[in-house]
Amino acid sequence: MLIFNIPNHVIMRKLIVLSCAVLLSFVVKAQDPHFSQFFASPLTLNPAFTGKFDGQLRLAANHRDQWPSIPKAYVTTSASLDFSILKNKIPEGDVFGIGISGLSDQSADAALKLNYGSLALSYHKALDEDGYNTIGAGFQATYSSAILDFTKLTFEDQLTQNGFTGTTSETLSNGSNQNYVDVNAGILFSGSSDGTNNYYLGASVYHINRPNLSFIDKVWNLSPRLTVHGGGSFPVSDILSINTSAIYQLQNKASEALVGAALSANVNNDTDNPTSVYVGSWIRFKDAIIPYVGIEIGGLRIGASYDINTSNLKAATLSRGGSEFSLIYIKKATQTKGIPCPKF
Repeated sequence: MLIFNIPNHVIMRKLIVLSCAVLLSFVVKAQDPHFSQFFASPLTLNPAFTGKFDGQLRLAANHRDQWPSIPKAYVTTSASLDFSILKNKIPEGDVFGIGISGLSDQSADAALKLNYGSLALSYHKALDEDGYNTIGAGFQATYSSAILDFTKLTFEDQLTQNGFTGTTSETLSNGSNQNYVDVNAGILFSGSSDGTNNYYLGASVYHINRPNLSFIDKVWNLSPRLTVHGGGSFPVSDILSINTSAIYQLQNKASEALVGAALSANVNNDTDNPTSVYVGSWIRFKDAIIPYVGIEIGGLRIGASYDINTSNLKAATLSRGGSEFSLIYIKKATQTKGIPCPKF
């Protein structure tokens, strides 16, 4: 066979690129971009999180580099800003939130670039006089752009005795740039038993309108992504708290489940402007163990995690699932009731 004249490491690299090309050709069957620190990217998780925090505004940013042993396999960056409005026009304890967000995802060494811009609205209704327990719904509209650089892809019919040097018969009949509008929605219950703890449960659906995304002459619709998530923060002493969360996502035939917790220590013993340290871990079942560390100073929380791959891909990825960093800044109000809100 001609392929025997090609070094093994070249064959492996070309097969990886070929596999990525196949996946890109059928991109509508793949999962959406996602984060291991899902709790630090609220507007990509559930539109109902919009405005649901104790403060004037919230800024969140995330960056993920997945499978670094494969050059730029998946690189994802997001940022969002949300805040509440009409505080003097709605009942006390209710929250009317608005938010904007953007996400950029590059895969297969930037052969495929996905860019999203979103606008979200939510309303949370207080279920008690203190506003500790609320139920809310959120809606989000997204404009998306997908760009495929065909010159960076390698296909099977390009294989010659000198390697992948031939020409391909594959074409992009629909062009290399596809744009579409997406609709997402979610619901969220947030509660507290005493004003110091918090627990929440939510669900969201993305791609409700099943937009078409195809680079070839065929109608392929994005499958809806269903997400169910929950968690809570519970003090266990004057200094220590346990923060836990879990998520299950299903899209087409792909699914993932994560569960974990982080222990936080309030090192300055200040409940209004805490300086806290976080240490914990999450598990993505059948895929990765995800250690997490973080620090919170006032309204700024910075987190770092690393996916240690445990699936059958660990040989190809050298167990390097990927690094991830997050930042959340909440500007506190001058006067606040200190209502506990979802944090992890």
